[in-house]
Amino acid sequence: MQPKLQILHLEDNAKDAELVRETLLAGGIECQVKRVETAGDFESSLKQGGWNLILSDYKLPAFDGMTALSMAKKISPEVPFIMISGTIGEVLTVEALKLGASDFVLKDHLSPRLELAVRKAMDEALAKKEHAKLEEQMRQAQKMEAVGQLAGGIAHDFNNLLTVINGYSQMRLPSLAADDPVKADLEQILKAGKRAEWLVKQLLAFSRKQIFQPKVINLNDLIQDMDKMFKRLIPENIEFVVLASPDLWAIQVDPDSFHQVLTNLVVNASHAMPQGGKVVIETKNVVLDTNYAERSVVHPGEYLLLAVSDTGTGMTDEVKAHLFEPFFTTKEKGKGTGLGLSTIYGIVKQCGGTIQVYSEVGHGTTFKIYVPRVHAEAQAWFDSENTGPLPRGTETVLIVEDDDAVRAFGAGVLRKQGYEVLEVSGGEQALRLAGEYRRPIQVLLTDMVMHGMGGKELADKLKTLRPGIRVIMASGYTENISIQSGKLGKDEVFLQKPFSPRALAHKIREVLDRSENVT
Repeated sequence: MQPKLQILHLEDNAKDAELVRETLLAGGIECQVKRVETAGDFESSLKQGGWNLILSDYKLPAFDGMTALSMAKKISPEVPFIMISGTIGEVLTVEALKLGASDFVLKDHLSPRLELAVRKAMDEALAKKEHAKLEEQMRQAQKMEAVGQLAGGIAHDFNNLLTVINGYSQMRLPSLAADDPVKADLEQILKAGKRAEWLVKQLLAFSRKQIFQPKVINLNDLIQDMDKMFKRLIPENIEFVVLASPDLWAIQVDPDSFHQVLTNLVVNASHAMPQGGKVVIETKNVVLDTNYAERSVVHPGEYLLLAVSDTGTGMTDEVKAHLFEPFFTTKEKGKGTGLGLSTIYGIVKQCGGTIQVYSEVGHGTTFKIYVPRVHAEAQAWFDSENTGPLPRGTETVLIVEDDDAVRAFGAGVLRKQGYEVLEVSGGEQALRLAGEYRRPIQVLLTDMVMHGMGGKELADKLKTLRPGIRVIMASGYTENISIQSGKLGKDEVFLQKPFSPRALAHKIREVLDRSENVT
Protein backbone atom coordinates (compact mmCIF):
# COMPACT_ATOMS: atom_id res chain seq x y z
CA MET A 1 0.00 0.00 0.00
CA GLN A 2 1.42 3.37 -1.06
CA PRO A 3 1.73 5.98 1.74
CA LYS A 4 -0.50 9.03 1.47
CA LEU A 5 0.97 12.09 -0.19
CA GLN A 6 1.52 14.95 2.24
CA ILE A 7 0.34 18.05 0.33
CA LEU A 8 0.70 21.70 1.33
CA HIS A 9 -2.00 23.75 -0.46
CA LEU A 10 -1.82 27.55 -0.57
CA GLU A 11 -5.43 28.60 -1.24
CA ASP A 12 -7.63 31.32 0.28
CA ASN A 13 -10.91 29.80 -0.97
CA ALA A 14 -12.00 26.84 1.16
CA LYS A 15 -14.45 25.56 -1.47
CA ASP A 16 -11.77 25.57 -4.19
CA ALA A 17 -9.40 23.75 -1.83
CA GLU A 18 -12.00 21.05 -1.10
CA LEU A 19 -12.69 20.64 -4.82
CA VAL A 20 -8.98 20.08 -5.44
CA ARG A 21 -8.81 17.48 -2.65
CA GLU A 22 -11.89 15.62 -3.95
CA THR A 23 -10.48 15.65 -7.49
CA LEU A 24 -7.26 14.07 -6.29
CA LEU A 25 -9.07 11.39 -4.31
CA ALA A 26 -11.37 10.64 -7.24
CA GLY A 27 -8.29 10.19 -9.41
CA GLY A 28 -6.94 7.52 -7.03
CA ILE A 29 -4.34 9.74 -5.34
CA GLU A 30 -4.36 9.06 -1.61
CA CYS A 31 -3.38 12.26 0.16
CA GLN A 32 -3.52 14.40 3.27
CA VAL A 33 -3.86 18.10 2.49
CA LYS A 34 -3.02 21.04 4.71
CA ARG A 35 -4.51 24.33 3.54
CA VAL A 36 -2.86 27.66 4.37
CA GLU A 37 -3.90 31.17 3.27
CA THR A 38 -1.20 33.63 4.29
CA ALA A 39 2.46 34.13 3.43
CA GLY A 40 3.42 33.64 7.09
CA ASP A 41 1.59 30.33 7.44
CA PHE A 42 2.97 29.15 4.10
CA GLU A 43 6.56 29.92 5.08
CA SER A 44 6.12 28.35 8.51
CA SER A 45 4.69 25.17 6.99
CA LEU A 46 7.52 24.95 4.45
CA LYS A 47 10.11 25.16 7.23
CA GLN A 48 8.23 22.46 9.15
CA GLY A 49 9.00 20.09 6.23
CA GLY A 50 7.68 16.64 5.41
CA TRP A 51 5.82 17.66 2.24
CA ASN A 52 5.66 15.56 -0.90
CA LEU A 53 3.89 18.18 -3.03
CA ILE A 54 3.02 21.88 -2.98
CA LEU A 55 -0.11 23.26 -4.69
CA SER A 56 -0.65 26.98 -4.95
CA ASP A 57 -3.30 29.34 -6.27
CA TYR A 58 -1.93 32.17 -8.40
CA LYS A 59 -3.99 35.05 -7.01
CA LEU A 60 -4.22 35.56 -3.25
CA PRO A 61 -4.91 38.59 -1.04
CA ALA A 62 -1.59 40.39 -0.35
CA PHE A 63 0.29 37.42 -1.80
CA ASP A 64 0.70 35.70 -5.16
CA GLY A 65 1.74 32.35 -6.61
CA MET A 66 5.03 33.61 -8.11
CA THR A 67 6.24 34.85 -4.73
CA ALA A 68 5.11 31.57 -3.17
CA LEU A 69 7.02 29.64 -5.85
CA SER A 70 10.23 31.60 -5.16
CA MET A 71 9.81 31.01 -1.43
CA ALA A 72 9.21 27.28 -1.92
CA LYS A 73 12.26 26.83 -4.18
CA LYS A 74 14.41 28.56 -1.58
CA ILE A 75 13.18 26.59 1.45
CA SER A 76 12.19 23.21 -0.09
CA PRO A 77 13.73 23.07 -3.58
CA GLU A 78 13.26 19.30 -3.91
CA VAL A 79 9.44 19.40 -3.42
CA PRO A 80 7.38 19.60 -6.66
CA PHE A 81 5.31 22.78 -7.04
CA ILE A 82 2.11 22.92 -9.14
CA MET A 83 0.34 26.20 -9.84
CA ILE A 84 -3.48 26.13 -9.90
CA SER A 85 -5.36 29.16 -11.19
CA GLY A 86 -8.37 30.37 -13.09
CA THR A 87 -6.63 33.50 -14.40
CA ILE A 88 -3.00 32.69 -15.22
CA GLY A 89 -2.09 33.41 -18.81
CA GLU A 90 0.47 31.93 -21.20
CA VAL A 91 3.23 34.45 -20.38
CA LEU A 92 2.94 33.89 -16.64
CA THR A 93 2.78 30.12 -17.17
CA VAL A 94 6.10 30.17 -19.01
CA GLU A 95 7.62 32.37 -16.33
CA ALA A 96 6.40 30.00 -13.59
CA LEU A 97 7.92 26.99 -15.35
CA LYS A 98 11.23 28.88 -15.73
CA LEU A 99 11.21 29.62 -12.00
CA GLY A 100 10.89 25.90 -11.26
CA ALA A 101 7.20 25.06 -11.20
CA SER A 102 6.54 21.44 -12.16
CA ASP A 103 3.28 22.22 -13.96
CA PHE A 104 0.17 24.43 -13.99
CA VAL A 105 -3.50 23.49 -13.98
CA LEU A 106 -6.56 25.62 -14.73
CA LYS A 107 -9.28 25.54 -12.06
CA ASP A 108 -12.04 24.96 -14.59
CA HIS A 109 -10.21 21.90 -16.02
CA LEU A 110 -9.17 20.08 -12.88
CA SER A 111 -10.14 16.58 -13.97
CA PRO A 112 -8.27 14.68 -15.27
CA ARG A 113 -5.58 17.35 -15.75
CA LEU A 114 -4.74 17.70 -12.04
CA GLU A 115 -4.34 13.96 -11.51
CA LEU A 116 -2.01 13.68 -14.52
CA ALA A 117 0.03 16.70 -13.41
CA VAL A 118 0.45 15.31 -9.89
CA ARG A 119 1.51 11.85 -11.07
CA LYS A 120 3.96 13.35 -13.56
CA ALA A 121 5.43 15.68 -10.91
CA MET A 122 5.84 12.85 -8.40
CA ASP A 123 7.49 10.58 -10.99
CA GLU A 124 9.93 13.36 -11.90
CA ALA A 125 10.65 14.05 -8.23
CA LEU A 126 11.38 10.36 -7.65
CA ALA A 127 13.67 10.26 -10.70
CA LYS A 128 15.53 13.36 -9.45
CA LYS A 129 15.87 11.81 -6.01
CA GLU A 130 17.30 8.59 -7.47
CA HIS A 131 19.62 10.59 -9.72
CA ALA A 132 20.83 12.64 -6.74
CA LYS A 133 21.36 9.43 -4.78
CA LEU A 134 23.44 7.95 -7.62
CA GLU A 135 25.45 11.15 -7.90
CA GLU A 136 26.13 11.08 -4.16
CA GLN A 137 27.19 7.44 -4.38
CA MET A 138 29.49 8.30 -7.28
CA ARG A 139 31.03 11.19 -5.35
CA GLN A 140 31.47 8.94 -2.33
CA ALA A 141 33.05 6.21 -4.47
CA GLN A 142 35.41 8.71 -6.11
CA LYS A 143 36.29 10.12 -2.71
CA MET A 144 36.98 6.65 -1.35
CA GLU A 145 39.04 5.75 -4.41
CA ALA A 146 41.15 8.89 -3.95
CA VAL A 147 41.55 8.26 -0.22
CA GLY A 148 42.26 4.60 -0.95
CA GLN A 149 45.08 5.49 -3.33
CA LEU A 150 46.50 7.86 -0.73
CA ALA A 151 46.09 5.25 2.00
CA GLY A 152 47.94 2.64 -0.04
CA GLY A 153 50.86 4.97 -0.67
CA ILE A 154 51.04 6.07 2.96
CA ALA A 155 50.86 2.46 4.15
CA HIS A 156 53.72 1.43 1.83
CA ASP A 157 56.02 4.13 3.21
CA PHE A 158 54.82 3.76 6.78
CA ASN A 159 55.36 0.01 6.82
CA ASN A 160 58.94 0.58 5.65
CA LEU A 161 59.44 2.94 8.60
CA LEU A 162 57.87 0.45 11.00
CA THR A 163 60.11 -2.33 9.69
CA VAL A 164 63.10 -0.26 10.77
CA ILE A 165 61.65 1.12 14.03
CA ASN A 166 60.21 -2.15 15.32
CA GLY A 167 62.94 -4.28 13.79
CA TYR A 168 65.88 -2.58 15.47
CA SER A 169 63.96 -2.43 18.75
CA GLN A 170 63.43 -6.20 18.59
CA MET A 171 67.10 -6.77 17.71
CA ARG A 172 68.40 -4.78 20.66
CA LEU A 173 65.97 -5.81 23.41
CA PRO A 174 67.34 -9.36 24.03
CA SER A 175 70.85 -8.01 24.60
CA LEU A 176 69.84 -5.58 27.38
CA ALA A 177 69.73 -6.40 31.07
CA ALA A 178 66.32 -6.42 32.76
CA ASP A 179 67.23 -3.39 34.90
CA ASP A 180 68.71 -1.38 32.03
CA PRO A 181 66.65 1.84 31.65
CA VAL A 182 67.21 1.70 27.89
CA LYS A 183 65.34 -1.62 27.83
CA ALA A 184 62.21 0.00 29.26
CA ASP A 185 62.45 2.81 26.72
CA LEU A 186 62.83 0.38 23.84
CA GLU A 187 59.86 -1.64 25.08
CA GLN A 188 57.71 1.51 24.97
CA ILE A 189 58.96 2.28 21.46
CA LEU A 190 58.13 -1.25 20.33
CA LYS A 191 54.72 -1.10 22.02
CA ALA A 192 53.89 2.10 20.14
CA GLY A 193 55.22 0.58 16.93
CA LYS A 194 52.96 -2.45 17.29
CA ARG A 195 49.95 -0.16 17.76
CA ALA A 196 51.01 1.68 14.63
CA GLU A 197 51.13 -1.66 12.75
CA TRP A 198 47.49 -2.23 13.66
CA LEU A 199 46.50 1.27 12.54
CA VAL A 200 48.12 0.66 9.17
CA LYS A 201 46.21 -2.60 8.80
CA GLN A 202 42.97 -0.72 9.45
CA LEU A 203 43.99 1.88 6.87
CA LEU A 204 44.63 -0.84 4.31
CA ALA A 205 41.32 -2.53 5.11
CA PHE A 206 39.56 0.76 4.40
CA SER A 207 41.41 1.24 1.11
CA ARG A 208 40.88 -2.45 0.21
CA LYS A 209 44.57 -3.01 -0.40
CA GLN A 210 45.05 -5.36 2.52
CA ILE A 211 46.75 -8.65 1.81
CA PHE A 212 44.54 -11.66 2.55
CA GLN A 213 46.47 -14.40 4.31
CA PRO A 214 44.07 -17.18 5.31
CA LYS A 215 45.00 -19.28 8.32
CA VAL A 216 43.39 -22.25 10.01
CA ILE A 217 42.30 -20.81 13.36
CA ASN A 218 40.05 -21.40 16.34
CA LEU A 219 37.73 -18.39 16.37
CA ASN A 220 37.47 -18.52 20.17
CA ASP A 221 41.16 -17.58 20.36
CA LEU A 222 40.60 -14.50 18.22
CA ILE A 223 37.55 -13.42 20.24
CA GLN A 224 39.41 -13.92 23.51
CA ASP A 225 42.28 -11.77 22.26
CA MET A 226 39.83 -9.03 21.23
CA ASP A 227 37.82 -9.13 24.47
CA LYS A 228 39.52 -6.12 26.11
CA MET A 229 39.23 -4.10 22.93
CA PHE A 230 35.50 -4.82 22.71
CA LYS A 231 34.98 -3.56 26.25
CA ARG A 232 36.76 -0.32 25.35
CA LEU A 233 34.64 0.13 22.22
CA ILE A 234 31.23 -0.09 23.88
CA PRO A 235 29.79 2.28 26.54
CA GLU A 236 29.66 1.29 30.19
CA ASN A 237 25.86 1.03 30.12
CA ILE A 238 26.08 -1.94 27.74
CA GLU A 239 26.69 -5.44 29.10
CA PHE A 240 29.10 -7.53 27.02
CA VAL A 241 28.85 -11.34 27.08
CA VAL A 242 30.79 -14.06 25.25
CA LEU A 243 29.32 -17.57 24.99
CA ALA A 244 32.14 -19.61 23.49
CA SER A 245 31.42 -23.24 22.76
CA PRO A 246 34.20 -25.63 23.84
CA ASP A 247 35.81 -27.95 21.28
CA LEU A 248 35.07 -25.47 18.50
CA TRP A 249 35.83 -26.64 14.97
CA ALA A 250 38.62 -24.94 13.05
CA ILE A 251 37.93 -22.58 10.14
CA GLN A 252 40.16 -21.12 7.44
CA VAL A 253 39.87 -17.32 7.29
CA ASP A 254 42.06 -14.24 7.16
CA PRO A 255 42.37 -13.29 10.87
CA ASP A 256 42.68 -9.55 10.19
CA SER A 257 39.55 -9.59 8.02
CA PHE A 258 37.57 -11.44 10.70
CA HIS A 259 38.90 -8.99 13.26
CA GLN A 260 37.24 -6.33 11.10
CA VAL A 261 33.98 -8.34 10.91
CA LEU A 262 33.73 -8.70 14.68
CA THR A 263 34.65 -5.06 15.35
CA ASN A 264 32.04 -3.71 12.93
CA LEU A 265 29.27 -5.94 14.28
CA VAL A 266 29.99 -5.06 17.92
CA VAL A 267 30.21 -1.32 17.19
CA ASN A 268 26.96 -1.42 15.17
CA ALA A 269 25.26 -3.29 18.01
CA SER A 270 26.34 -0.65 20.54
CA HIS A 271 25.01 2.14 18.28
CA ALA A 272 21.60 0.41 18.27
CA MET A 273 21.44 0.72 22.09
CA PRO A 274 21.89 4.41 22.97
CA GLN A 275 20.12 3.86 26.29
CA GLY A 276 22.12 0.74 27.15
CA GLY A 277 21.51 -2.96 26.72
CA LYS A 278 23.36 -6.18 26.07
CA VAL A 279 25.70 -7.49 23.35
CA VAL A 280 26.24 -11.24 23.10
CA ILE A 281 28.87 -13.00 20.97
CA GLU A 282 28.25 -16.73 20.60
CA THR A 283 30.18 -19.48 18.83
CA LYS A 284 29.17 -23.09 18.28
CA ASN A 285 29.41 -26.01 15.88
CA VAL A 286 26.38 -26.61 13.64
CA VAL A 287 25.39 -28.91 10.81
CA LEU A 288 23.30 -27.34 8.03
CA ASP A 289 20.84 -29.69 6.38
CA THR A 290 19.89 -29.54 2.71
CA ASN A 291 16.80 -27.35 3.19
CA TYR A 292 18.58 -24.70 5.25
CA ALA A 293 21.67 -24.76 3.04
CA GLU A 294 19.57 -24.17 -0.08
CA ARG A 295 17.86 -21.17 1.51
CA SER A 296 21.24 -19.78 2.55
CA VAL A 297 22.94 -20.48 -0.82
CA VAL A 298 25.65 -22.68 0.71
CA HIS A 299 26.45 -26.39 0.58
CA PRO A 300 25.04 -28.67 3.29
CA GLY A 301 27.57 -29.76 5.88
CA GLU A 302 29.51 -28.79 9.00
CA TYR A 303 29.85 -25.11 9.83
CA LEU A 304 31.02 -22.87 12.61
CA LEU A 305 28.34 -20.43 13.73
CA LEU A 306 29.30 -16.95 14.90
CA ALA A 307 26.32 -15.00 16.26
CA VAL A 308 26.36 -11.36 17.42
CA SER A 309 23.15 -10.24 19.13
CA ASP A 310 21.94 -7.02 20.72
CA THR A 311 18.87 -5.86 22.63
CA GLY A 312 18.64 -2.62 20.67
CA THR A 313 16.11 -0.83 18.50
CA GLY A 314 15.87 -3.52 15.83
CA MET A 315 15.22 -2.99 12.12
CA THR A 316 12.21 -2.76 9.84
CA ASP A 317 11.78 -5.16 6.92
CA GLU A 318 12.57 -2.30 4.54
CA VAL A 319 15.92 -1.65 6.21
CA LYS A 320 16.76 -5.37 6.26
CA ALA A 321 16.04 -5.58 2.52
CA HIS A 322 18.85 -3.10 1.77
CA LEU A 323 21.18 -3.93 4.65
CA PHE A 324 24.16 -5.28 2.68
CA GLU A 325 23.95 -2.83 -0.21
CA PRO A 326 27.04 -0.61 -0.61
CA PHE A 327 26.44 2.95 0.62
CA PHE A 328 23.18 2.05 2.37
CA THR A 329 23.10 3.48 5.88
CA THR A 330 20.51 4.51 8.45
CA LYS A 331 22.99 6.75 10.25
CA GLU A 332 22.97 10.53 10.00
CA LYS A 333 24.87 12.14 7.16
CA GLY A 334 28.57 12.18 8.01
CA LYS A 335 28.19 9.43 10.65
CA GLY A 336 28.71 6.42 8.36
CA THR A 337 29.79 5.44 4.85
CA GLY A 338 27.30 2.61 4.40
CA LEU A 339 30.18 0.22 3.62
CA GLY A 340 30.62 -1.64 6.91
CA LEU A 341 28.03 -4.37 6.38
CA SER A 342 28.71 -4.70 2.65
CA THR A 343 32.38 -5.28 3.52
CA ILE A 344 31.39 -7.91 6.11
CA TYR A 345 29.19 -9.61 3.51
CA GLY A 346 32.10 -9.75 1.06
CA ILE A 347 34.51 -11.17 3.64
CA VAL A 348 32.06 -13.89 4.70
CA LYS A 349 31.31 -14.86 1.10
CA GLN A 350 35.02 -14.92 0.28
CA CYS A 351 35.62 -17.69 2.82
CA GLY A 352 32.67 -19.75 1.52
CA GLY A 353 30.24 -18.75 4.25
CA THR A 354 26.89 -17.02 4.54
CA ILE A 355 25.34 -14.38 6.78
CA GLN A 356 21.75 -14.18 8.03
CA VAL A 357 20.00 -11.35 9.88
CA TYR A 358 17.13 -11.68 12.33
CA SER A 359 15.60 -8.46 13.65
CA GLU A 360 12.36 -7.02 14.96
CA VAL A 361 11.65 -3.39 15.77
CA GLY A 362 12.00 -2.87 19.50
CA HIS A 363 13.37 -6.38 20.12
CA GLY A 364 16.97 -6.24 18.92
CA THR A 365 19.00 -7.81 16.14
CA THR A 366 21.06 -10.98 15.62
CA PHE A 367 23.63 -11.50 12.88
CA LYS A 368 24.45 -15.17 12.25
CA ILE A 369 27.57 -15.99 10.24
CA TYR A 370 28.20 -19.56 9.06
CA VAL A 371 31.76 -20.49 8.00
CA PRO A 372 32.67 -23.96 6.65
CA ARG A 373 34.59 -26.24 8.98
CA VAL A 374 38.08 -27.36 7.93
CA HIS A 375 39.62 -30.63 9.09
CA ALA A 376 43.01 -29.30 10.13
CA GLU A 377 44.85 -28.30 13.29
CA ALA A 378 44.20 -24.68 14.28
CA GLN A 379 47.22 -22.37 14.25
CA ALA A 380 47.89 -19.38 16.47
CA TRP A 381 46.16 -16.51 14.68
CA PHE A 382 49.05 -14.17 15.56
CA ASP A 383 52.75 -14.55 14.77
CA SER A 384 54.61 -16.40 17.46
CA GLU A 385 57.06 -14.28 19.47
CA ASN A 386 59.02 -17.11 21.11
CA THR A 387 62.39 -16.22 22.56
CA GLY A 388 64.39 -19.13 21.13
CA PRO A 389 67.53 -18.53 19.06
CA LEU A 390 67.08 -17.35 15.49
CA PRO A 391 67.84 -19.92 12.79
CA ARG A 392 71.24 -19.54 11.12
CA GLY A 393 72.73 -20.31 7.70
CA THR A 394 75.66 -19.74 5.37
CA GLU A 395 73.83 -19.46 2.04
CA THR A 396 73.80 -16.36 -0.19
CA VAL A 397 70.80 -14.02 -0.18
CA LEU A 398 70.27 -11.18 -2.67
CA ILE A 399 68.28 -8.32 -1.13
CA VAL A 400 66.63 -5.87 -3.53
CA GLU A 401 64.97 -2.93 -1.74
CA ASP A 402 64.79 0.74 -2.74
CA ASP A 403 64.42 1.93 0.87
CA ASP A 404 67.98 2.21 2.19
CA ALA A 405 67.04 1.81 5.87
CA VAL A 406 64.92 -1.31 5.29
CA ARG A 407 67.63 -2.85 3.09
CA ALA A 408 70.32 -2.16 5.71
CA PHE A 409 68.13 -3.63 8.46
CA GLY A 410 67.41 -6.85 6.53
CA ALA A 411 71.04 -7.25 5.53
CA GLY A 412 72.18 -6.71 9.11
CA VAL A 413 69.82 -9.35 10.49
CA LEU A 414 70.91 -11.98 7.95
CA ARG A 415 74.66 -11.27 8.21
CA LYS A 416 74.38 -11.60 11.98
CA GLN A 417 72.90 -15.06 11.41
CA GLY A 418 75.82 -16.10 9.19
CA TYR A 419 74.44 -15.55 5.68
CA GLU A 420 76.34 -14.08 2.75
CA VAL A 421 74.31 -11.01 1.74
CA LEU A 422 74.31 -9.11 -1.55
CA GLU A 423 72.27 -5.92 -1.56
CA VAL A 424 71.14 -3.51 -4.27
CA SER A 425 68.44 -0.82 -4.55
CA GLY A 426 66.73 -1.75 -7.82
CA GLY A 427 65.83 -4.41 -10.36
CA GLU A 428 68.30 -3.46 -13.11
CA GLN A 429 71.19 -3.48 -10.61
CA ALA A 430 70.05 -6.87 -9.34
CA LEU A 431 70.08 -8.36 -12.85
CA ARG A 432 73.57 -6.99 -13.55
CA LEU A 433 74.90 -8.31 -10.24
CA ALA A 434 73.30 -11.74 -10.81
CA GLY A 435 74.93 -11.92 -14.25
CA GLU A 436 78.40 -11.03 -12.93
CA TYR A 437 78.40 -12.91 -9.62
CA ARG A 438 80.18 -16.26 -10.04
CA ARG A 439 78.91 -18.10 -7.00
CA PRO A 440 75.44 -19.54 -6.26
CA ILE A 441 72.65 -17.24 -5.08
CA GLN A 442 70.11 -19.28 -3.19
CA VAL A 443 67.45 -16.69 -2.33
CA LEU A 444 66.10 -13.44 -3.77
CA LEU A 445 64.43 -11.20 -1.16
CA THR A 446 62.74 -8.35 -3.03
CA ASP A 447 60.28 -5.61 -2.30
CA MET A 448 57.12 -5.86 -4.43
CA VAL A 449 56.70 -2.11 -5.03
CA MET A 450 59.84 -0.31 -6.25
CA HIS A 451 60.70 2.52 -8.60
CA GLY A 452 61.23 1.23 -12.10
CA MET A 453 61.14 -2.56 -12.14
CA GLY A 454 58.75 -4.18 -9.63
CA GLY A 455 59.51 -7.25 -7.59
CA LYS A 456 57.41 -9.68 -9.64
CA GLU A 457 59.02 -8.63 -12.94
CA LEU A 458 62.48 -8.89 -11.37
CA ALA A 459 61.78 -12.37 -10.00
CA ASP A 460 60.59 -13.64 -13.40
CA LYS A 461 63.71 -12.32 -15.16
CA LEU A 462 66.09 -13.51 -12.46
CA LYS A 463 64.74 -17.07 -12.66
CA THR A 464 65.92 -17.16 -16.27
CA LEU A 465 69.44 -16.14 -15.21
CA ARG A 466 69.45 -18.27 -12.05
CA PRO A 467 67.22 -21.34 -12.52
CA GLY A 468 66.04 -22.76 -9.20
CA ILE A 469 66.52 -19.56 -7.20
CA ARG A 470 63.98 -19.19 -4.42
CA VAL A 471 62.03 -15.93 -4.11
CA ILE A 472 60.65 -14.06 -1.11
CA MET A 473 58.46 -11.07 -1.99
CA ALA A 474 57.97 -8.47 0.72
CA SER A 475 55.36 -5.71 0.84
CA GLY A 476 53.24 -3.71 3.21
CA TYR A 477 50.40 -3.84 0.68
CA THR A 478 49.84 -4.96 -2.85
CA GLU A 479 47.34 -4.74 -5.65
CA ASN A 480 49.14 -7.56 -7.46
CA ILE A 481 46.71 -10.36 -8.25
CA SER A 482 49.34 -13.04 -7.70
CA ILE A 483 49.44 -12.12 -4.01
CA GLN A 484 45.78 -11.33 -3.52
CA SER A 485 44.57 -14.61 -5.01
CA GLY A 486 47.31 -16.75 -3.50
CA LYS A 487 48.85 -17.58 -6.90
CA LEU A 488 52.53 -17.08 -6.13
CA GLY A 489 54.89 -19.26 -8.11
CA LYS A 490 56.01 -22.57 -6.67
CA ASP A 491 59.39 -21.05 -5.79
CA GLU A 492 57.90 -17.89 -4.27
CA VAL A 493 56.67 -17.01 -0.79
CA PHE A 494 55.40 -13.79 0.72
CA LEU A 495 56.78 -11.77 3.67
CA GLN A 496 54.48 -9.16 5.19
CA LYS A 497 55.95 -5.76 6.07
CA PRO A 498 56.70 -4.63 8.68
CA PHE A 499 58.66 -7.80 9.46
CA SER A 500 60.61 -8.60 12.60
CA PRO A 501 64.14 -10.10 12.73
CA ARG A 502 62.54 -13.38 13.79
CA ALA A 503 60.00 -13.36 10.93
CA LEU A 504 62.75 -12.65 8.39
CA ALA A 505 65.13 -15.29 9.73
CA HIS A 506 62.42 -17.95 9.84
CA LYS A 507 61.16 -17.10 6.35
CA ILE A 508 64.67 -17.38 4.86
CA ARG A 509 65.22 -20.71 6.58
CA GLU A 510 61.77 -21.97 5.55
CA VAL A 511 62.56 -21.30 1.90
CA LEU A 512 66.05 -22.77 2.03
CA ASP A 513 65.11 -25.93 3.88
CA ARG A 514 62.68 -26.93 1.16
CA SER A 515 64.90 -25.91 -1.75
CA GLU A 516 67.27 -27.85 -3.91
CA ASN A 517 70.84 -26.81 -4.68
CA VAL A 518 70.91 -23.80 -6.98
CA THR A 519 73.63 -22.20 -9.06
